[in-house]
Amino acid sequence: MKNKVFVMAIVLLILTVPVSFVAARGAQAGSGEKTVAGIVFQEDQFMKLLSLGYADAAREAGFRILQANTNNDQAREAELINTYVDQKVAGIAIAPLSADSSVATLRRASDAGVRIAVTNINLSNAPFIVGGYTSDDKNLGSTVGAAAAEFIRTRLGGKAKIAILAFYTLLPAQAAARVDGFKEAILKVNPDVQFLDPQEAWLQDVAVQKAGDLLTANPDIDIIYGANDGGTIGSVMAVKNAGRAGRTFVFGIDTGDQQIAMLRDSDNVLQAVTGQDPYSQGYNAMKVLADAINGRDVSGTQGKTVIVDGLLVSRSNPAGIDEFEKELAAKLAR
Repeated sequence: MKNKVFVMAIVLLILTVPVSFVAARGAQAGSGEKTVAGIVFQEDQFMKLLSLGYADAAREAGFRILQANTNNDQAREAELINTYVDQKVAGIAIAPLSADSSVATLRRASDAGVRIAVTNINLSNAPFIVGGYTSDDKNLGSTVGAAAAEFIRTRLGGKAKIAILAFYTLLPAQAAARVDGFKEAILKVNPDVQFLDPQEAWLQDVAVQKAGDLLTANPDIDIIYGANDGGTIGSVMAVKNAGRAGRTFVFGIDTGDQQIAMLRDSDNVLQAVTGQDPYSQGYNAMKVLADAINGRDVSGTQGKTVIVDGLLVSRSNPAGIDEFEKELAAKLAR
């Protein structure tokens, strides 16, 4: 029995060493240096830009920053937050996974004296946060939906069969807002369109497979809407793999290097995307976190969420693509 307990203890130690070690090393480094944490939840360009925003604002404030990724795992998110609390970081800026489970853990961290700022979510149940920054998900959907509506009206005669790749099981409220905004904008102009049931696919590899399956089952799909970065890119790849370029078109949300290249590609598959500004979300969240830690007045953002505007980037506006690319390159070079 003692041996079994000993082995289990060793296994648990191995599993927890990476997070605890990194946190401890950061928290103890630099005499008198304040340490903060920046947390994201997956590996894509959106989250990379969010992390860069965290890092730039932390450095400007003179703080040491620890960066972590929950990989869409609620248990890992809780573990990271609790580890940072144990290490006595001054604050945490985070893109939470849940308005319920995440907030409960963050509230306990706040009660323990850790300042909290959030990104990529609009919370109405977290008065303890020093500030939040996010996009308006319904507006993101309706903005690209309006572009799709005009495309359907002028190019498809007002009729279309539309498939949707979303992420309801990951972030239900955000997915619903993005899908509803998209559909409502299209139906205002084109009431005769047909929407297929949304499919779950927010990671690129999964989206390629799901979109490919949809095209096999419904070869007459005119448009695929990807409600996020992975869904959009995967849909474009699936259309090309199926030999449907020029017959099936893609609209989506999130903008990065791949989407820019796809908008310029002569294959004419990707038509428009609504780009978010994750860098500004991350930067502003960390900045207000630093202000709170340094004792400055944050009453203007306490318990509130500030909307960071998005931007439509469209194949029909090459100059707009060029401008967006310049801004993106400048942020990634920081």
